Amino acid sequence: MTTPLVMGAAVGSAALGARYLIRAWQAFKVAPRARRFYPGGFEPVMTRREAALILGVRERAAIEKIKEAHRRVMVANHPDAGGSHYIASKINEAKEVLLGKTKSHSAF
Repeated sequence: MTTPLVMGAAVGSAALGARYLIRAWQAFKVAPRARRFYPGGFEPVMTRREAALILGVRERAAIEKIKEAHRRVMVANHPDAGGSHYIASKINEAKEVLLGKTKSHSAF
């Protein structure tokens, strides 16, 4: 009598586990992918690598991609929308570094 009871419990457990896995997989497929941005910790003098990480583009990206990425990141961090002035200045500096519009920094 215990064998059918054990078999029933095993089948029920397997069914509940499969149901959980199916629902978890469906939720994973539907969930939006969060875009990862540069976590911060800025260097004293911005490099091309750091600028590319801030904007989320490659170091040798096309000008249009740099401008589009700058706009996207700036919209998310603009001071008028509650963002930080410091972060906005770093985003602008990253754009200038990648476009080659920065002046060379001199050591004092």
